[in-house]
Order: sequence, then C-alpha cells, then structure tokens
Amino acid sequence: MNTNAFPHYLKLTRLDRPIGIYLLLWPTLTALWLAAEGIPPLHLIVIFVLGTAAMRSAGCVINDYADRNLDGHVKRTKQRPLAVGLVSEREALILFAALALGAFVLVLFTNRTTVYMSFGGLFLASLYPFMKRYTYLPQVFLGAAFSWAIPMAYTAVEAPMTEVTWLLYTANILWTVHYDTLYAMVDRDDDLKIGIKSTAILFGDADRIMVGVLQSLTWVSWLMLGIQAGLSVFWGLGLAVAGCCFLYQQWLIRSRERDPCFKAFLNNHWAGMALFVGAVLDLAVFG
Repeated sequence: MNTNAFPHYLKLTRLDRPIGIYLLLWPTLTALWLAAEGIPPLHLIVIFVLGTAAMRSAGCVINDYADRNLDGHVKRTKQRPLAVGLVSEREALILFAALALGAFVLVLFTNRTTVYMSFGGLFLASLYPFMKRYTYLPQVFLGAAFSWAIPMAYTAVEAPMTEVTWLLYTANILWTVHYDTLYAMVDRDDDLKIGIKSTAILFGDADRIMVGVLQSLTWVSWLMLGIQAGLSVFWGLGLAVAGCCFLYQQWLIRSRERDPCFKAFLNNHWAGMALFVGAVLDLAVFG
C-alpha cells in the first residue's frame, strides 16, 4: 500500500470523523457493563473499544468500495477518496481486509464462542453496503451489524444471555434505523436520482412521523430494559436525557433541510452516552 496515501486512508476509514465509532461504542460498552453487572475485566474493555473502532472503519471502507461509482453523484460524498481516485479499488480492499483481520486478532483474546460469533458480525458488516441496491430497508441490516457486539459482549464476559440482552439488542436496532434514517434524509434528493434505496425514501412525507415512531419504540425498549435489569435512578436520568435528545432532533428536522438533519443524526451520540453513563452509575451505586 502507498504510505504517501495515508491521509486518504484516514478519510476512507472515517477515523477523522469518529461519530460512527461513538454510536457503535456506547451500546457495546453498556452491554459489557450489564453483562459483568459492574466493571468488566480491563482487557475486555480494551478489546471491545479497539475492535469497535476497527470494525467501524472496515465498514466505512467496504461501504465506499460498494458505492465507488455512485458517491461522485451525491453532494455529501462526491469528494470521498475512492470517488475521486485518490485511493485505488485494490488499496481499499486491502485496507478492509487488514482492519477486519486486526479486529479478528483482538477477538482471539476472548473465548471460542465469541470468536465464532465474530464471523456473524463480519458477514453483517460486509452485507450492509450492498443492501441499499435491493431493499428500502438497508438501515435494518446496519442495525443488525451495529448491534452484533451486544451478544458478543455477553459471550466474552461468559454471562448468560437474558431478556436484558435481547431488549438491548432490539432497542439498538430500532435506534440505528432511527438515526440512520436521519442520515439518509440528508442525501435523499441525490439518492432518488441515482437509484439508491433507504428508509428516508420509503417513508417519504411520513418521515418525521416514522422517525418519531422509531424514537418512541427505542425509548420504550430502553425503559423495559432498565426495569428488567433492575436499574433505577441513574438509568432513569439517562432515559430523560435521551428523550430530550429525541425531541430536539424532531425540532431540527422540522423543515427536512440537509444540515439540520445531519445535526440531528450527530446528536444521537449524546443519547447513547447518557444511557451508558446511567448504566455505569446505577451498577456502581446500587449494584
């Protein structure tokens, strides 16, 4: 690989724009804390943090590879390295393989079940970028991929998977579909021209209503999770912050303008962080 192209590789992996890492990391860390019923082993925290960054970066690379002939027609993505020829297709595939391999090496330091589970995560991450050509629900596939680290956290801690596990998994899929719909609303006009499918296009004029439905279902799932896990005050405060974030996002998207929709997407970082902090404090104080 061309070492002089490092700045372009950085842009290709989006490590210079870590919002995707945050959105993937907060529910993963929440799952680790819930599975361990407190502070998980330090080596698992390191593995999942680094693994999350590696797999999110790998996902960005394979996404840009899949869209290499389309990104040039979309206002927000027309300057991406593959779209303008700053990185070759071969370099992108090598970078994707290297990042996926790095994440796999990290998983080898867990246990056999988690290693087996990791293949499912790689499959989902590789599948998602191509789904936008065949279905108006690619965000569901992204949600499944972004949520796969949740059951992996339980197997890594060697904790049994319970209703809490699957409530968190379900809530995270709903949350991902919600915030990636906001993301898709930014590109909707361009996507319609080039034939890319998304929930934003599927929902059409009902987009704000459907985003509200997804927000409500996500919030209720988080509420049920907290009840089932025996969480209380701090989780409740986290839920309150997340609810305020959702209301603020609705206000931002009221006119469906590009920049406010993107700002609404970014705002989900704070919702995820609030819930993670709430879970950590609840488990620390009330055990």
